[in-house]
Order: sequence, then structure tokens, then C-alpha cells
Amino acid sequence: MGRDKALLEADGAPLWRRQRDVLAQAGAAEIFLSVRLEQEWAERAAGFAGRLYDALAFGGPMVGITAALERSEHPHVAVLAIDLPRLPAAWFGTLLAECTPTAGCVGRRGEFFEPLAAVYPRELKWPAWEALGRGEYALQRLLAQAVAGGLLRVREISEAEAPWFENWNTPERGSGSL
Repeated sequence: MGRDKALLEADGAPLWRRQRDVLAQAGAAEIFLSVRLEQEWAERAAGFAGRLYDALAFGGPMVGITAALERSEHPHVAVLAIDLPRLPAAWFGTLLAECTPTAGCVGRRGEFFEPLAAVYPRELKWPAWEALGRGEYALQRLLAQAVAGGLLRVREISEAEAPWFENWNTPERGSGSL
């Protein structure tokens, strides 16, 4: 991308604020911000219960998700990537309707899960820690195992919902407003 995606703007607000507000609208009781140490702007970002700093620079989102599962005092953790600026708060309502006290819910398009707009049960922290310990940082395998083990339910993403999952991973994608 060449710049910090969290600071790109959507409808006049930085993406970090937009995503924080989406989670708040969805009913999140506590919202954490997962960042890297060099993201100094995060110290001034208000409205979070805390910051989760990436302990493994190469671990990707798995590190932040695992840290949130560990730190949260709630039975479920909603995860929302910074670069999904079209995802509405209502998506989390549809996922929560599928959750049980011990199972979360993740969307899937075709054979691929959408792990960065999902609701995870705290019980997923143990398999996530084990995966990190083995040096496995990809979420697809972990989520497939969680589905098979009953920790996650799957919600198929419809064609109408698919545009919500277009991410801003290139400079041209992150240059417009919504």
C-alpha cells in the first residue's frame, strides 16, 4: 500500500475511527485496537478499551486476534479489519444470531472464510495459541479446524453482500470516498 491504511479516509473520517464506530454500532462492549509499535498515531486514538500491539511482526492478523481472545472478558470477540470500509454494522448482527455461548460465526465465500469480519468464541484462543506456537499464521486452516470442531458456525456470504468484503489493499482502492 505504501502508507498506513488506518489513516486513509472514508466519508471524511480515518478508517480506524470508522471501524471503531461500526463495532460500537454493532453493540461491542469493549473495543481494542490492534496495531504495530511504529503506529504512533494509535496513542492518540480515542474510544478504545486498550491497544493490542503485534508481538510478532510477521504473524499477521492471527497475532491480534489471539491477543484479543486472551484479553477479552466476554464470551465472544468481534473482529473487523481496518481495510473493509464497506462492511456495515448489521453484518455483525447476522453473525451474532448464529452464535451460541461456545460457538462463534464466520462468513464464507466459496471455499474461503472471511476471518477479519467475524465473531469468535473465547475458546478459540487455545487452538490459536497452538497454531502460533507451531509458526502457523494463516487463518484459513485454523478456521476450518474450528468449524469441524464446533467452535465456529459458517454463514454463507450472498452475492449482494460480497461488495462489503472488498478491501483497500492498493493505493488506488484507498484513494476514494464511499
